[in-house]
Amino acid sequence: MTARTSRYTSAIIVLVCAGTSLVRAQQGSIAGPLSGFAFDNSARVLRPIRGIPGASLLGDPIPFGFDLVSASVSPSLDSVLAVGAVNAPSDKGGMHLFRLNNGTPVERTVEGLAVAQRVVFSPSGTAAVLYANGSLQVLKGLPDAPVIAATIPLGPGRTAQSSPAVLSRPKRGTRRLTDEPLAISDDGGYLLVVSGGAIRVIGTAGDNRKLMDAAAGAWAAFAPGNHDAAVLDAAAGLVLFSDVAGASIERVLAGPDSRLASPVGVAFSPDGQKLFVAGAGARAVAAFDIASGGRTIVACDCIPTGLVQMGGLFRLNEIGAEPLWLLDARTGEPRMIFVPARGPDL
Repeated sequence: MTARTSRYTSAIIVLVCAGTSLVRAQQGSIAGPLSGFAFDNSARVLRPIRGIPGASLLGDPIPFGFDLVSASVSPSLDSVLAVGAVNAPSDKGGMHLFRLNNGTPVERTVEGLAVAQRVVFSPSGTAAVLYANGSLQVLKGLPDAPVIAATIPLGPGRTAQSSPAVLSRPKRGTRRLTDEPLAISDDGGYLLVVSGGAIRVIGTAGDNRKLMDAAAGAWAAFAPGNHDAAVLDAAAGLVLFSDVAGASIERVLAGPDSRLASPVGVAFSPDGQKLFVAGAGARAVAAFDIASGGRTIVACDCIPTGLVQMGGLFRLNEIGAEPLWLLDARTGEPRMIFVPARGPDL
C-alpha cells in the first residue's frame, strides 16, 4: 500500500464514520446538509454532495422524473438547468429550469429556453448564458423570477441593426466557441466572450467592444455583484479590470507565470476578495489576494479539469474513479478537501 493510498484510506474511514448518521437519516430523502452537486456523466444523473465540507459523501441521484443529458447547477445551489433526453419515456426532451429547495427540484416554466450545448452561470447564480444553435441566450432573474433577457446571434450574415451584438465565428481548425470561456455579470447585462483573438465586452443593450487582446486559451471571469472582471492570458498574465461596463481601469495582478500554465478555470471568491486560478499543469489552485496582490498556492492530489463554484466551495474535477476534489474558500486560507469516489456497486 502506497503512502497516498494509505492516506486516502484513513481519510475515507473517517468520512464514512462521520457521515453514517447523516446517510441513515437521509435514506430515501435528500434533506439535510448539502455541500453541492456534481453531474455523473457515466450514469447521466445529478448527485448531491451530502454532508458538511470535509465529511461529505456522494448521494443518490436527484429525481427529475426524466432521463438527463446534462445538468448545470448555479453557484448558489438554488437552481439547475437540465437537458432531458429526447427519447425519454416521459417525453421530457429539451431544456428545463428547476428551482432547488434544499436539493428538491421544482420546475419553473420559461417559454423559449434553448437546448444549450453549454451553460455558464454568473458568480452569484442570478443570471446565466446558454450557448445553443449559433447564439447566446441570456437568462436573468434566477432563481425566482426567470426571464430571457436577450438572444445574441453569432456569425456572418447578421448585422448590428438586427441583433444586440454580432461576433465572428472561429475559423476552421480553431477552437469552437462552445469551448471558449464565457462569463456573465450577476445583473445579466454584460458578457465576456473570447472572439477573434480578443476578449470582448458584449452588452445585452447593444454594446460590443474589445476589452483586450487575448491569445488562444485565455480565460475571463466577472466578480460577484458588479462589473469588475479578471482576464488570464498567456501573454498579458492575470489582469483585473474595474467596471468593464464603463471605465475598464486595468491592473496587472500577476505577469506571465509558468505556475499559471494550462489553466482550466478562473473565478472570484464569493466575497470578491480573492481570485482563484486552477491549473492542470501545476496540479494546484493559485489564490490571489486582490487587495495586496499576495499569492498562495494550494496543491491538489489531482489534475484539475475545471473550477465550478458551489457556494463557498469550488469543485475541481468530475465524478469518476478518483475522489472528488473541492477547494474550500470559506476560510482565510483556502484548503483542499475531497469527497470519496463512489464504489462500483453504488
